[in-house]
Amino acid sequence: MTFENLFDYSAVQFEVVLGVLSLTAAVFAAALVYYLLTARSLTPRLRITSYLSAVVMVSAIIELGALALRWNGSFEWSGSSFVLKQGELFANGFRYMNWSIDVPILLTQLLIVGGITGVAFRSKWIQFVVAGLAMIWTGYAGQFNELEAGAAFWGWGAVSTVFYIWLLKVAYDVIKEAKAKQPSVASALNAVWILFIVSWSIYPIAYLMPVISETANGVVARQVIYSFADIFSKAVYGVMLGFIAQKLSAEEGYEPAIETTYWRDPVKAS
Repeated sequence: MTFENLFDYSAVQFEVVLGVLSLTAAVFAAALVYYLLTARSLTPRLRITSYLSAVVMVSAIIELGALALRWNGSFEWSGSSFVLKQGELFANGFRYMNWSIDVPILLTQLLIVGGITGVAFRSKWIQFVVAGLAMIWTGYAGQFNELEAGAAFWGWGAVSTVFYIWLLKVAYDVIKEAKAKQPSVASALNAVWILFIVSWSIYPIAYLMPVISETANGVVARQVIYSFADIFSKAVYGVMLGFIAQKLSAEEGYEPAIETTYWRDPVKAS
């Protein structure tokens, strides 16, 4: 029983939530096409990052589509507002299940593009998976207690934050090592790090929304925050990693990458 089920919604509030869920799914669909079309411009060694981005997009499209249908099916128009249907409940569980799939993949992409290999790859990958899944599942456990907002809600949230800090530490180490290995893309990796911190740090605000604003507007804010955080942490993140992979591919002399990067660099084009 999440706090989305406590309120009636005006037509505007209901449509904003449905609209932002639909918009996010549409962005992911567009990103999916982009990743598949640009994959061939990367060397075989790096091409997997575009295919992994495509997997993330497919998973996210299904999740957002299911969530939009759940929202649309859980409420009905009463003549003055949208009210919860008898016997129906809305839940954010689809998001947590989707994150359980996507987070390990997103972090694996960082290792691939960062040029991390061998024992270091295995060690960092295990830490990424353990920290990422523990962060998600403990946050999910906390959400079940959000109506009371008592010790369980705050306790699970605190545990989730500990795993998030661990994940950030591993990501920082990976990016630091990647910049040392590949100094030509150091600035792009810095941008990925900033995107990582900003987009992933927005999620706790949505988690805390029942405390920040236990209102219908708070529900709208939560869904908007979750959706735009997803867009930046998945779609934009994938595009940025693809750009890095393409630049590295061009530096390795891969002809399709060189041809594709000409438009980015007027000096090369001339």
